[in-house]
Amino acid sequence: MPFVQLPNRATIAVSGTDSIDFLQGLLTQDIKILGSTSLAYACLLTPQGKFLYDMFLRQSDDSMLIDCEGGERAEAFLSSLKKYRLRSKVDLALTPDTDVFQIWDEDALPDLFADPRHAACGSRAYSMPKNMRAASFDEWDAHRIQNEIPDGSRDLLPQKSFIHEGRLDELNAVSYTKGCYVGQELVSRMHHRGLTKKILKCVDVNTIPDKAELRSSCNGVGLALVRL
Repeated sequence: MPFVQLPNRATIAVSGTDSIDFLQGLLTQDIKILGSTSLAYACLLTPQGKFLYDMFLRQSDDSMLIDCEGGERAEAFLSSLKKYRLRSKVDLALTPDTDVFQIWDEDALPDLFADPRHAACGSRAYSMPKNMRAASFDEWDAHRIQNEIPDGSRDLLPQKSFIHEGRLDELNAVSYTKGCYVGQELVSRMHHRGLTKKILKCVDVNTIPDKAELRSSCNGVGLALVRL
């Protein structure tokens, strides 16, 4: 079974008595599903419903841990959360470098975190997997692209992309029953009225369709935004 360490990942810890309600009012996913699953996938959007950040959430003692893109993206994400904090009793702490491992080609393992996006994604782990084959990042990246799984801001343009372009609602990033969150009105409208005009599809990088926009690519395949 192959695994790879994902580059440029960070963790934001959200703690305090209002932490659940704070995240519940911001993110696209129903955070309360973490009572029945170990890992949740979610997004933070602009008030206009455009993509800003995607993330994985898990509980640890009295904190909610957010596995997100690192570097400047993590710093900007933390700043966004602080702006929304207002009078909420919430503490936010950033760990800029976090070990995150992706394990695939098998069903999710019970002692790891099942990746909620798609069965092809396998599991995520936050410590070095044992008795598994270390793979190159390109091997994982090509597998991800072939299964049309977007990789954050590599495939979705912050403040410009609609999450439906990456099928993130089909990849379990969105709850249509949880109630209000930032950008909820547009997401709901696009879903119920079928307004999506473009979508990310796996393409051969040598034969990209006309007017398609190539995003991430690896080993001859890529994700391109194409018209439906």
